[in-house]
Amino acid sequence: MRQPVPLRYTLLPIALVLALTASCDRAPASSAMTAAQPVAATPASAKPNPAWQSQVDAFIAGWFQRNPTDAAGAGKHEFDGKLPDWSSAGLKENIAWLHGQRDGFAAFTDDKLDATQHFQREYVLAVIDKALFWTEDSGFPQHNPAFYTDGVSPSMYLTREYAPLPQRMAAFVKYEDNLPAAIAQIRANLQAPLAASYVDYGAGVYGGLADFFQNDVPKAFTSVDDKALQEHFKASNAKAIATMRDFSGWLKAQKPNATQDFALGPDKFAKMLHATERVDMPLDQLRKAGDDDLARNLASLKSACDQYLPGKPLADCVAKVEADKPTGGAVEGARAQLTGLRQFIIDKDLMTIPGTEQAKVDEAPPFNRWNFAYIEIPGPYEKGLASVYYIAPPDPKWPKAEQDAYVPGKDVLLFTSAHEVFPGHFVQFLHANRSDWIFGRLFVGYAYAEGWAHYCEEMMYDAGLQDATPEVHIGQLIEALLRNVRFVSSIGMHTGGMTMADSEKMFREQAFQDPGNARQQAARGTYDPAYLNYTLGKLMIMQLREDWTKTRGGRAGWKAFHDQFLSYGGPPIPLVRAQMLGGRPEALLWHAAATATTSPAASH
Repeated sequence: MRQPVPLRYTLLPIALVLALTASCDRAPASSAMTAAQPVAATPASAKPNPAWQSQVDAFIAGWFQRNPTDAAGAGKHEFDGKLPDWSSAGLKENIAWLHGQRDGFAAFTDDKLDATQHFQREYVLAVIDKALFWTEDSGFPQHNPAFYTDGVSPSMYLTREYAPLPQRMAAFVKYEDNLPAAIAQIRANLQAPLAASYVDYGAGVYGGLADFFQNDVPKAFTSVDDKALQEHFKASNAKAIATMRDFSGWLKAQKPNATQDFALGPDKFAKMLHATERVDMPLDQLRKAGDDDLARNLASLKSACDQYLPGKPLADCVAKVEADKPTGGAVEGARAQLTGLRQFIIDKDLMTIPGTEQAKVDEAPPFNRWNFAYIEIPGPYEKGLASVYYIAPPDPKWPKAEQDAYVPGKDVLLFTSAHEVFPGHFVQFLHANRSDWIFGRLFVGYAYAEGWAHYCEEMMYDAGLQDATPEVHIGQLIEALLRNVRFVSSIGMHTGGMTMADSEKMFREQAFQDPGNARQQAARGTYDPAYLNYTLGKLMIMQLREDWTKTRGGRAGWKAFHDQFLSYGGPPIPLVRAQMLGGRPEALLWHAAATATTSPAASH
């Protein structure tokens, strides 16, 4: 799964955005990466505080006012067409508001809340701290065009059938009317020189939007029989196209003076981990965890390839699996896979799949093709709408060989489909959208969502998906190695002096990525430093599962574990750990000896 996630904060039901159990125990030699004695939970009042939820509701209302794209994406369509105030003054006001909200929630001390509200307070504070980090501490509003792209995305109006097409067209026209002012604010905020990878990303996204407005959007609205609306759209669309082309051109013009100055640095990176995921771990220990898991998966790949293509180099083995393309292409192949994945979950009784919502598969729109696959999931205020699993075609400007290589093999695509839909993001949001607490339906974190989705890939293999053949295992491991190298690249590029070229080489040689994907993945690590959260979240979930099921039946407890884990909405995983096991929130990472391998024959 290769999926975009908002960088500012994660209200994932909008567009999921922001890269998803088993028949027998998996019992590698494992241990927590950090040893800590359980600490008793902070005492809380026995009675719920009636003022608490009013404070939460006021926060949500204020958030929606300041982030109208999030509100519309969540299903509050009175915000349709509106865009955030990204002016310098608007950003400062938002930061001040967040600090004020944080102070207000912190004033609900433990003696004023019951145990549930105590957990909720920590959840809210984590969301606020995440927003403050990206808006105030990261420097991204002034240097990184990716800070704004989630808020600018118009796909909801075109791809989500939440209202009749004329109503959605009117919302899109309003959005385009507001776009020039928003882009002017973004351009005014960005301070040259910019990092070269930021320039390339921004030019591609905003230029892609211009192409999308020109080539695709008019076709979407041709059936609307409203002459006045069509005329309004024609004028708004022409201005939006010009605005996006101009902004993309301005970004391209920054390239000659662009820098390689993208690194957050160790202090800011560590602050990111705590503010956004409540992870407090020395960076050298974190890097070792990533190196060890990379080594584990490389060893497992060698074991699988020794069965699948004995005597040949790993690269040849991976190439053979990648060359076995899905019938009809990636989109058709993914459609065929979803039925089998869903039935496998039911047959193995791995988790509850609530509701009757459906997930469709379609080609990604031109403006959102910077990663191979992602899923858009309707927000919690929507009813009865399908989610869409999008797959990006290769860049037509690439050489044909690179275009062909970009389409994954069917066994690799299988785990992308598992990650995005069954039992990954789609199932996770079926649960999140049914959370008892509205805040948990709205705010789902990066490591929680991506960690769950990535965790599900290995768990599905361990459950015996498609008989857990060597080629299926190789497909799972290719996806795991991709995330391993993201983890190492994120830490390396932002804290250790790793260059993009170093990262790209690592994606090619240790994650066996084709040249196009390797370039994309290395570049993504510069403007999305938190993409280590795939592996980080997975390892936290694996350790939590091991600790929770130890006294709850082992493998027999997996379904209960999955259902309970998914019941919290999407807080930082250390908060979930404290809820499920007691004690204080802490980040414990599952670990296996680097030479250990999991034999499919022994596992099933």
